[in-house]
Formats: sequence, structure tokens, C-alpha cells
Amino acid sequence: MLRKRMRRALGVAVLGLLPLAAPVVFQGTASAHGYTQNPPSRSLHCQQGAVSDCGPIQWEPQSVEGPKGFPSGGPADGTLCAGGNGRFAQLDDPSKPWPQTSMTSGRNYEFTWNLTAAHATTSFRYFVTRNGWNPNQALTRAQLEPAPFLTVDMGGQRPPFTVRHSGTLPAGKSGRHLIFAVWDIADTGNAFYSCADVNFR
Repeated sequence: MLRKRMRRALGVAVLGLLPLAAPVVFQGTASAHGYTQNPPSRSLHCQQGAVSDCGPIQWEPQSVEGPKGFPSGGPADGTLCAGGNGRFAQLDDPSKPWPQTSMTSGRNYEFTWNLTAAHATTSFRYFVTRNGWNPNQALTRAQLEPAPFLTVDMGGQRPPFTVRHSGTLPAGKSGRHLIFAVWDIADTGNAFYSCADVNFR
């Protein structure tokens, strides 16, 4: 009888410790998710059906998550738009008819992210392709301007679910380009990546 009571007490104690153990086990996974809504990201175009045969990203446009540290680290060249995630490789396919958002070079623009789960944030950064880049190839670091044209530092703060950043678009751009947005999470090893096809006037 005593042995049975001891086993029951031990079981209760183990169950009581589970809530404490769970955060340790899952600590490395970001609970944040999001995508650029303005300009519309490739993942959003897939979710809305503007581009077909996109694979699973059409059901989870907010999930383009990969290792942070771009540009010295992060996803490999040729996998940037998918965040290095093979499940979303369609986002790196330049042959798809990606819709292009019209923009005016050198003008002010309001970028918008839609977050389905907010998370402590280091920064949001926006890069653009170089003049003369090849839109028929998957995006690489060499095709991007080396420095972001807009950086919004967050210092570990948690953003709202709708994030708006106002900034000046790069000057001297015309025709088709890609805007590559990076959302760096503060307390995990990951970031979220977003590619948007644009056309500068």
C-alpha cells in the first residue's frame, strides 16, 4: 500500500514538472510568423491564387522562416526567397509569373507586414536588387545591393500584428526589381524572409 502511494505521488510530481520543462524543450523555435502585405510578397500572391502551383506556401504564407545572420549567414544563395526552406522552393522560381507592384524610385513608401504571431524583434531590413541584375535567375547575394535601403531597429521589442514602416525608396532604379525583406527575431536563431516583385517607374 505504501509503495502504491509513493508511485502515485511520484507521478503527480512528474506531471507538475512538465509545464516547466516544455519551454526548455521548445525554446529555439520562433512563435512569430509574418509576411509583407505591401508590397505583396510572393508567398501572399500564392495564398491569394494570383500564382498557381506554389506548393504548401499557399496555405501558410507567413511561414518563410530560416536561419538569421543575413548577409554573412542565413539562407544559401538561390534559396533566399524561401528562407532556405526546401518546402517552399517555388518561391525561388524566377520562371513563375510573379505580379509586380508599381513603385516610384526615390519616393516615400509605406511597407506593411501582416504578422500572425508577434515575437521579440531585433530589426526589419529592406534590400533591393542591383541595376542590371538578372531576373531569370534565382536571387543571390551578388544580385542585391550590399546594404539595406531601410532598417528599422526594434531593440528586442514585440511589434504589433500590423507593422508599418515608412521610408524612401532607393533612387536611380527603373524597371523590374526584387525587394528582399528580412525580419530578424531577437531571441531565437531564426529570421523571416520575404521577396516582393516590383516595377520602378
